[in-house]
Amino acid sequence: MPVQEKEWEDKVKGMLKGELKRRGVTYADLAGKLADIGVMDSEPNIRNKISRGKFTAVFLVQCLTAIECSSLRIE
Repeated sequence: MPVQEKEWEDKVKGMLKGELKRRGVTYADLAGKLADIGVMDSEPNIRNKISRGKFTAVFLVQCLTAIECSSLRIE
């Protein structure tokens, strides 16, 4: 994998993890919040997706919606 792609994955992973931490949302909480909006995924699967940093834009938006994040800082 090119270094640049890994850097992008790390950046997106960090943004999502930061939003979860700011809101005090655990992976178990996130699994429940995703289920509330109709997205069924297990806590271990969510943990793996986020830790790898390889997830779709759809998953990112689903997570942000589930934790009621209406804006995201990209810096």
